[in-house]
Formats: sequence, structure tokens, C-alpha cells
Amino acid sequence: QVQVVESGGGLVQPGGSLRLSCAASGSILSIYVMVWYRQATGKERELVARITSDNSTKYADSVKGRFTISRGNAKNTVYLQMSSLKPEDTAVYYCNAEVVITTTLKRYSYWGQGTQVTVSS
Repeated sequence: QVQVVESGGGLVQPGGSLRLSCAASGSILSIYVMVWYRQATGKERELVARITSDNSTKYADSVKGRFTISRGNAKNTVYLQMSSLKPEDTAVYYCNAEVVITTTLKRYSYWGQGTQVTVSS
């Protein structure tokens, strides 16, 4: 099995910064892509940023220039550095990993449980 765990959420003032972490562990042969999503109350879940195995990145227009996704030294870890935070960034942030698992050599998608980010004065 594969586990995906997010951390780093919290309360921050507008204009502040926060770094989220996501770690995937378990029966992982390789990771195809890791993606951050967010879901605000009453809204649909939306893609925030993603990074592929060859370090190609993509961002939602709403976070370009403010958020940066990167890989950690640990192979199965990614970070989301969030700067110049706005109240509209308030949401539960979820990490999703598409991985090939060792038991079946097939690709599956796994979700973390989410971490709350609240931007408020």
C-alpha cells in the first residue's frame, strides 16, 4: 500500500508565507507526478501545482509567481512554498501522487487527507 501525508498548514496573515510538505511512502516503484490541489468551502477542488518525474511544473493562474512546487532531497517528497498569501488562498490543501507500485507494476492515484491553510488577519 501507499500512504500520502501532508503537513505544514496553519493560520497566516495576508501577505505571509507558508510551506506545505507532502511525503509518499510504501510500495512505490516510481512516481509519475505529484500534485497539490485545494478545496475551499463550498467550492470544487482545483489544481494548484504539479511536478512530474522529470521536474516539469505547472501552476494554476491564480498562484503563478506566488507559489513554488519543488522536490525534496528525499525522493518521494514535494514541497509547496506559498508566498504573498491572500484570503482567497484559504482552503484545505490536498496532495495527490500518481505512482507505480511494486506489487502490480501498475499506476495508481493516492490522496492525502489534506491540511488546512487559513489566511486571515
